[in-house]
Amino acid sequence: QLQLVESGGGLVQPGGSLRLSCAASGFTLDYWTIGWFRQAPGKEREGVSSSGVSTNYADSVKGRFTISRDNAKNTVYLQMNSLKPEDTAIYYCAASPNDYGLDVRYDYWGQGTQVTVSS
Repeated sequence: QLQLVESGGGLVQPGGSLRLSCAASGFTLDYWTIGWFRQAPGKEREGVSSSGVSTNYADSVKGRFTISRDNAKNTVYLQMNSLKPEDTAIYYCAASPNDYGLDVRYDYWGQGTQVTVSS
């Protein structure tokens, strides 16, 4: 059964860093597009970054976040630096055989991991 599991969230001070992981099982990531999304309370889910045919970043995270893959570990990472309070949200990874970029039309979703940026 295809499954995505996020980890690495937590509480961090403004300006700090976190690395989120998205571990896949039941399929091989090599030819799939993986997206990172986030949803803050009272807001719609938004695309943060994606890795597929192309690599995409939301304007709000460009220069601060980096997406990467380790195909040997079947895992995708999101390195988040210079975190701001407005980055606080539940972060989800998602997978699709189609490259939807930052659109939410992905086929499979993880359960999410909480990121809180606060002093």
